[in-house]
Amino acid sequence: MALSLLGLAAAYLVGAIPVGVLVSRLAGGVDIRRQGSGNIGATNVLRTLGPAAAVTTLLGDIVKGYLATWVAGAAGGAPVWTAAGAVAAVVGNCWPVFLGFRGGKGVATGLGAFLRAAPGAVGPAAVLWILVVAATRYISLASIVGCVGLVAATWVLGYPREILGAAAVVTLIIVWRHQQNIQRLRAGTESRLGQRVKTA
Repeated sequence: MALSLLGLAAAYLVGAIPVGVLVSRLAGGVDIRRQGSGNIGATNVLRTLGPAAAVTTLLGDIVKGYLATWVAGAAGGAPVWTAAGAVAAVVGNCWPVFLGFRGGKGVATGLGAFLRAAPGAVGPAAVLWILVVAATRYISLASIVGCVGLVAATWVLGYPREILGAAAVVTLIIVWRHQQNIQRLRAGTESRLGQRVKTA
């Protein structure tokens, strides 16, 4: 049990690594939290520093989600710990101890986490994400729809109930973190892919 809890703590700490902040400082010498929307994720990095920095941030967040979930699962040795590790990774990304508990929205980290926890469910969710982005150019809307699709695919494909529960919890977290985006979507003021936003 002690090893399992240590694995879970490690998953949180890996998830809390502020990839976007590190990349933005290395790529442009800026604090991404003071640029664009103020978010540390790949979308804001794209609008602020361009595609190369954004792709690096995206891949870094995906890798840390996968690694965090793997660590927790390896330490615990049961699906429940893999599931808990996925949640811990996203919690770490959204509320990182290294940034005073003010982090990102958890989408890329969640993707990496479920590439480990439920890889077969990621494909359908990714297709939904791509379709929504292609149709609307709203990254936020695509992320929410993709998360819901992940839960549905996890259920349809028969993953363990612990993994299904983790997918549901992560989806709730990500939707919660998109509250302001949802308000802007309803008001018709949400920024689209390729559109710059005002500095935070």
